[in-house]
Amino acid sequence: MLNFKTPEIKDKKWISECFSYAHSMNCEYTFGNIYLWRAAYKSFVARYNNFVICRWGNGSNLQYSLPIGEGDFRDAVRAVIEDASSLGITPRIYGVTESYKPVLESDFPGKFSFEYDDGNNDYIYCVENLASLSGKKYHSKRNHISNFIKNNPDWRYEDINADNIEECIELHTNWIENKDNSDNEADYSLEFEAVLSGFEHYSEIGFKGGLIRVNNKPIAYTYGERFNKHCFVTHFEKAPADVQGAYAIINREFAKRLADDGYIYVNREEDLGLPGLRKAKQSYKPQIWLKKETAVYNG
Repeated sequence: MLNFKTPEIKDKKWISECFSYAHSMNCEYTFGNIYLWRAAYKSFVARYNNFVICRWGNGSNLQYSLPIGEGDFRDAVRAVIEDASSLGITPRIYGVTESYKPVLESDFPGKFSFEYDDGNNDYIYCVENLASLSGKKYHSKRNHISNFIKNNPDWRYEDINADNIEECIELHTNWIENKDNSDNEADYSLEFEAVLSGFEHYSEIGFKGGLIRVNNKPIAYTYGERFNKHCFVTHFEKAPADVQGAYAIINREFAKRLADDGYIYVNREEDLGLPGLRKAKQSYKPQIWLKKETAVYNG
């Protein structure tokens, strides 16, 4: 039996320990992702032996994560199936990557079918590429940054800490207020709630981020968290659309710091099928486009 609960800060240690056994760079397998979006996605977690199992949604629209951790994987998947069945719904396991799909098929032959939506795929980049922006494919990014530096010669980068978090929140608030009202690509209030939750527990969760100042005022920020020693996950990045090069320079400068910390990859999460977001993520030429499917139990 699975006992689901709303994730709390005190759950970070055991959830992160379970996620350390993941053999996929899926952005969902970080404590910060689960915790920050707990209200927006109605996220719950259950501890099953040495596995963590997540559940999202409500009513008949529930989806589960793969069991991530150490132990009898097949038994943990059975627990997911039994939980869904007890609720009278079809078991659906979200975020099945190519490294886990054959395991499911081997443990449950013929029992799962798979649904695919490319809006759920993760964009994973080579940190060194984002830090150097070398080569023809990044020509436009370098131009954006050159124009930014030319127009803002007094710019500077600094790490996010307790002294400048409030300024980042103000920056994000202004970003929301200046969005085009006709732009319905996302629910900005839910995102802002997640951002605020992250800043409230910034040090406790272990986030790392940076901001760009112009005229001593923050105009761009980003932050995320460690996935493992090789991969970092970026959760948020915000800058005013009317400041040319603001996104490009915060992306580059933060990537430089990730490179200094020894990271090889950075996962910048999904595009959710949103055209503007997809265009922006594709423009940075991902090293890996991590395919994620939903496994539907037909047993």
